[in-house]
Amino acid sequence: MSAFTSKNPADYDILIRRYDNGANYASYCPQLAHMIKGTAHEEVEQAMKDHVLQHIAALQDKMD
Repeated sequence: MSAFTSKNPADYDILIRRYDNGANYASYCPQLAHMIKGTAHEEVEQAMKDHVLQHIAALQDKMD
């Protein structure tokens, strides 16, 4: 599987679901095959957005 190389944050999907009877949340980005778990919707959403931005920054560093 090749790494996703888009530098546009809008190209990355962030999927969020509740589990454990709604006590916990998980966010998943299929383009990066990465999951983050937490106890609040906003927590996992923001953590995944940060992860995507870190991925994009790493791509830009490779181009320099």
